[in-house]
Amino acid sequence: MKLATIEELQRVIDNSKKIVFFGGAGVSTESGIPDFRSVDGLYNQKYDYPPEEILSHTFFMKKTEEFYRFYRDKMLCLDKKPNKAHLKLAELERAGKLSAVVTQNIDGLHQAAGSRRVYELHGSVLRNYCRNCRRFYSAEFIKNSEGVPRCECGGIIKPDVVLYEEGLSDSVVTGALNAIQTADTLIIAGTSLTVYPAAGFIRYFRGDTIVLINRDSTPYDSHADLVFRDKVGEVLGQIKVN
Repeated sequence: MKLATIEELQRVIDNSKKIVFFGGAGVSTESGIPDFRSVDGLYNQKYDYPPEEILSHTFFMKKTEEFYRFYRDKMLCLDKKPNKAHLKLAELERAGKLSAVVTQNIDGLHQAAGSRRVYELHGSVLRNYCRNCRRFYSAEFIKNSEGVPRCECGGIIKPDVVLYEEGLSDSVVTGALNAIQTADTLIIAGTSLTVYPAAGFIRYFRGDTIVLINRDSTPYDSHADLVFRDKVGEVLGQIKVN
């Protein structure tokens, strides 16, 4: 397979009017946030329980304190900053080139970089709610709490993150699919395209060009018009926004 050049990508972006970016964990790893499935990702580290089990609805309900011990340690990366990929996408949106970001990440770095229309398929660590009264709590509150964080009303606080066994938000899914369906260019980056239902979203694309940026091969490489085997920030960072 012939890999694409930055010049080819630049031409695509120059000619596009409605770009949608669909991103996974590989977008955030360049900011120092560990991913789940790579060799040194969370799934290959050792805990009393596998991360898939800890990050499930059942585990949260039954072993809430153990959930929060892992969650504070591994999921709350509040000191991390947006990287070149996040910043370039925000610049493309400001220029009227990019219509939406659809992300599987929960770190809020797209918004921190300045992106305004972001569909967070798996929620965000920055939002936390009491399960009883729905009062909002910040990620800092969760980070600085001990044991099981509780609301003033006594209810348990839960992160607004989609755990295993939980469904995606209908409104977020609808917005994301509408954006993908009406895009002329779809940039898929930093994702293995093996996690469903999110990976199935790209089948809704009806536009002209699919760009795929990922360090490893994906099941969708043969469907893409341009393929890059590189870090997302390294590729997008070279793009000029005209």
